[in-house]
Order: sequence, then structure tokens, then C-alpha cells
Amino acid sequence: MRADAIALDLDGTLVDSAPDIAAALAHALRREHLDAGFELRTVRGWVGDGPDALIRRALGARGVSDPHPTLLQRLRRHFDEATLAAPLAHGHAYEGVEATLRQLSRRMPLAVVTNKPTPLARAVLDAAGLLPWCTVVLGADSPEQRKPAPTLLLTAAQWFGVMPSRLLMVGDGPADLGAAAAAGCAAALVAWGYGGVADPGPAVWRLRAPQQLLALLPPQAVSG
Repeated sequence: MRADAIALDLDGTLVDSAPDIAAALAHALRREHLDAGFELRTVRGWVGDGPDALIRRALGARGVSDPHPTLLQRLRRHFDEATLAAPLAHGHAYEGVEATLRQLSRRMPLAVVTNKPTPLARAVLDAAGLLPWCTVVLGADSPEQRKPAPTLLLTAAQWFGVMPSRLLMVGDGPADLGAAAAAGCAAALVAWGYGGVADPGPAVWRLRAPQQLLALLPPQAVSG
């Protein structure tokens, strides 16, 4: 596989952030006097479509199928405040991610393309020690930008001055693969993470470890 630039998902791909997302969600629900008792494995299954979808799923699980917009706005504000206050207090970057990004960034531009809003994404990346290796962070700051829409990937390709076909999307879930297909990008699916894609198809590169991305570099560029 060849690529001139890489776009990487955040939650479940670069960082195991589900514990922090669960904590921020619980904080938001408590602030509105709602039952916050969700198991981590439940919240992990809701991660990937951004905080607004996460909040709606949590409310739906509590029988609130048509929440008032002002409640959603308050919950989102509480969620953002909790995330910015402690971006990665409980989670961590996956093993091998930091070293891999450091090496890749020396030879090609790297974008983080995530359904998390940009300010929250930057805070998590900074807390994980990964922000210095990211050329640009593109979060879904409006609903129409959310993967599987191709918007953020096309923006990344334009930002780097490469054809979408030369941009590799690395992610852990269906939204990542859908965005890559819609944008005309190559795709890689990580074996860790939250997405649960059983059969991504033969065209998708399966990654067992972050270090496999170093195969995109010429041999002389790969070093400790």
C-alpha cells in the first residue's frame, strides 16, 4: 500500500479514551439529576459518532426518546466542560502509537480526523502526548462533517495538497470505512478499538499493531 499522507481516527484508534468519555457522560447526566449508571462496556459501544449522538443514546437508554433541545444543549455543555477539565485522566494512548506517529511525522503529514469536536480532540491529543506529531486536527464541529460523510477527509487531502486516493484513512469502525469509501481514500482498520467491524472487505488493510504503518515509509526512514 502506498500513501502520501495519513488521516487517523482518535477514539479507539490512537487512544483508549472510553473511560474518560464515560466519566464525562456520567458527570453531564448527574448535573441534570439523571441516572448516570452506565457500565463502561455499554459506553464503549456508543463511542464513535461524537458527543451529541452519545448523549442521545444515553437518554434513549433511560427511556427519553424525544429530549428537549435545551436539555441536549445543557448536557453537551456539561460533557465538554468535564472533558476539557480532564481529557485523559483514565485512558491512555495505545501501546506503540506515540513512537509510530513520531516516525511517520518525519516523512509525511498526519491528520487526526474525528467525530469528536476539534477543541475536545486537541485536548485529548495533548494529554496523550500525541499533539506534536499531528499536522492538523480536524474534528466534526457541525453535524454534516461527521463521518461517514467524506467532508473531513476531503478537507485533509486539500490541506495537504494530495489526491484523496493518496490519503490513507486509519480507523476502528464503520464510520471510518464509510468516510474513506465516500472520499475515495484507501482504508486501514485497526484490530484494537471500539468499532467492531467483522468483515471490512479485501480492499481494507488490517492492522494488528500501530507499527505496521511504518511499512508506508522507505526502509531508510524507519528507525528507533
